[in-house]
Amino acid sequence: MTIRAADLLARRLHQAGCRRAFGMPGGEVLTIVDALCKAGIEFILCHHENAGGFMSEGGHHVDGAPAILVATVGPGVMNAVNVVANAEQDRVPLIVLSGCIDADEAETYTHQLLDHRAVLDPITKATFTLTPGAAAVQADKAVRIAMAPRAGPVLVDVPISVADAPVEDDSIALPPTAPGAIGADALRQAREWLEQAERPIMLAGLDAVRDRAGPTIRAFCETHSVPLVTTYKGKGLMPEGHSLCLGGAGLSPLADRHLLPLFRDADLVILAGYDPIEMRVGWRNVWDAGTQRVIDICDAPNTHGMHAASLEVVAPVGDTLSRLSDGVTGQETWPDDAPAMARLALREAFSAREWGPDAVIATCRDVCPPGTIATVDSGAHRILLSQMWECEAPGLLLQSTGLCTMGCALPLALGAKRAAPDTPVVAFMGDGGFLMVAGELASAVALKVPVVAVVFVDASLALIEMKQRQRQLSNAGVDFDRLDHAAVARAFGGRGVRVADADALRGAMEDALAHPGFTLIAAEIDRKAYDGRI
Repeated sequence: MTIRAADLLARRLHQAGCRRAFGMPGGEVLTIVDALCKAGIEFILCHHENAGGFMSEGGHHVDGAPAILVATVGPGVMNAVNVVANAEQDRVPLIVLSGCIDADEAETYTHQLLDHRAVLDPITKATFTLTPGAAAVQADKAVRIAMAPRAGPVLVDVPISVADAPVEDDSIALPPTAPGAIGADALRQAREWLEQAERPIMLAGLDAVRDRAGPTIRAFCETHSVPLVTTYKGKGLMPEGHSLCLGGAGLSPLADRHLLPLFRDADLVILAGYDPIEMRVGWRNVWDAGTQRVIDICDAPNTHGMHAASLEVVAPVGDTLSRLSDGVTGQETWPDDAPAMARLALREAFSAREWGPDAVIATCRDVCPPGTIATVDSGAHRILLSQMWECEAPGLLLQSTGLCTMGCALPLALGAKRAAPDTPVVAFMGDGGFLMVAGELASAVALKVPVVAVVFVDASLALIEMKQRQRQLSNAGVDFDRLDHAAVARAFGGRGVRVADADALRGAMEDALAHPGFTLIAAEIDRKAYDGRI
């Protein structure tokens, strides 16, 4: 049967599990949009391509399918550069479908002419220009490359005439790839180290989340009395109320004071799907692989140089830990109870005090039911929230941890809510980040998704302002007027509430979770409220 090349591409994406695509249409991508809809993939209009990419990522974290962003020729693709770079740094399988000028036309036509592949090549895993004869295999390659460890973005540039070109429907798909396994010699060595360990500790990250290794990590840690630290995106691999879970790490010097000594004192460090792209410079070479035993179970060989390992295993985390644990008897560890004392110290360090960002986070966490998906924008509030917000399972706290870009929390929340309509979703953002994406409140209205947006209103880029003061630099470029953010929400047709104390916030959050539309809660705090808290 003859179909359009765009239809073949769309059917392949549907076969890969894709059910939603986000973007801004232009004349050059109309056939692509039509093909997606006919294949059973909902096309959702956003109000900026950057936000559309984050919306698509939010859905990916819920259903696991590749994210899809549609961007038209020239300025559409350029608007997406930030979110594509974010997908590369945050290991998101984002497939960018763009329209482009036909090659023959481009020889004598210059309007909006731009080499999309040249622009995005440095920040993608692969780029393709769709051709009629290879459309099927190109679509398969795009999905496999995007999803293969470590995941990342892929561009499929579709010339206008190729999208409509007739091709034969090809139902043959590339076979799945069988994952590797730990070798026999490495397994013997790792088991010996585990049996001998008196002070073991584990650091787990995003690769373990993608491997769905949470249950195995919990069983391993419980059996062998191994305390667990996660990266921010690894939060929830073990329920954070568990006595062995020390919470997240990544950007907080305050948390590092309690966590880094444990890794320096450990006689066995197990890195379980740990990707150091999430971490600040203070996590570089924390342990000494020359004097400490370090097992690195990862999705890809170490080419980053952030740390070394005594034994590197490129294999799935869950399967490797299961094999490592099999036949090894559990024992008591850490006779000085250092991890337990660190856990208590962390809880005290990040406990809520007077009204401020910590009270905002603690109040919202107390009101929100288990299983709530929280998203958070970059800034001082993200560091504090990532330490304070407890997750019962993976994928319940979404953020940009590799690129640390602003303007992601609201679109992530909208995409997650679209994919999980019965799950409470709350977006946390600073006032600066909110102003970058305020137009996406129109998306919330159009999609009829009852997300809750909490804005930390301090009229400042608080993290940068704090760094200026710490370096005794003059105040410049970090302050702005206190706007009525609640009124902005009401202007878009949602609910808007201003709060300045915990009781008012509690009531506003309870009402927001029960409201059928979106609610924005503007929490008024002091700009210096983060001092000493992160």
